[in-house]
Amino acid sequence: MSKPELLIASPMMPMIEEQLDRHFTVERLHKTADKEKLLSEFGPKVRALAATPGAKIDAALMSKLPKLEIVGAFGVGYDSIDAKWAGQHGIVVTNTPDVLNEEVADTALGLLLATVRQFPQADRYVRAGKWTEKPFPLTVTLQDRTAGVVGMGRIGKAIAKRLEAFNTPVVYHSRNKAGGVSYKHYPDLKQMAKDVDVLIVITPGGAATKHLINKDVLEALGPNGIVINVARGSVIDEKALIEALRDKKILSAGLDVFEDEPKVPQALIDMDHVVLLPHVGSASVHCRNLMGQLVVDNLMAWASGKPPLTPVAETPWPPKKK
Repeated sequence: MSKPELLIASPMMPMIEEQLDRHFTVERLHKTADKEKLLSEFGPKVRALAATPGAKIDAALMSKLPKLEIVGAFGVGYDSIDAKWAGQHGIVVTNTPDVLNEEVADTALGLLLATVRQFPQADRYVRAGKWTEKPFPLTVTLQDRTAGVVGMGRIGKAIAKRLEAFNTPVVYHSRNKAGGVSYKHYPDLKQMAKDVDVLIVITPGGAATKHLINKDVLEALGPNGIVINVARGSVIDEKALIEALRDKKILSAGLDVFEDEPKVPQALIDMDHVVLLPHVGSASVHCRNLMGQLVVDNLMAWASGKPPLTPVAETPWPPKKK
């Protein structure tokens, strides 16, 4: 039997590429000097596409792949893929949810604790030899705070469960009430920001949530407020955040993601009262292997005539006919 033609749009983990090479006829767009030539010659044959976050899979690219049936995306977020267009043209898009819930939730709590208690700053204090001169300054605490979770999906629920273990009251904002939770729901994000001391952002990226955390929300959070972002950099208005931190309209921020990562604004780097991570929310060997295998399993299920395991909401299975 001939192997289905598959295009890899961006570098992927070796364990993914090795399996795809065994089961598909593969070409790599990112390794090709003449991309247009590859797309004109191999594109009409391509039935499957694999990509990592940040690879732009838009209508312009997909329209050059007339036989395309599936896009296997690595990661939960897929805002770099035009899933709406794909769904309208009979293309299913899959992502890798659930397998990273616990890892990202752990990161969120670690980042929150590090930000509130200034653990990275304390580490730098010891390394600089300052402890012999005087004790490290006292910090604020998590124990007198209420956390507002922005987005109560799978990861949001896992974060909330951990917050409960820390005796931290939880409320949340989302467009609709979440099932299976008893936390107070705020339809109005600004009102929630007024009522809490911590905002933990774990909502999807994309146009619908761009700059959801804006100047007004940050001002509502107030001078004792802390922002934690383990979602997408685009969800926070970075310029407004920098101004709020600089002008002490909020207390601090813990950020795992940025608007133009890996480029981080120098203004944030220069602030010693914020904690910055290089987008490591799911970055453990264990978690990334699970995510990579789910990419392969989705594509293999499709290739064998079975339903993909995790199609995204915009492209339910079975797909509409083109």
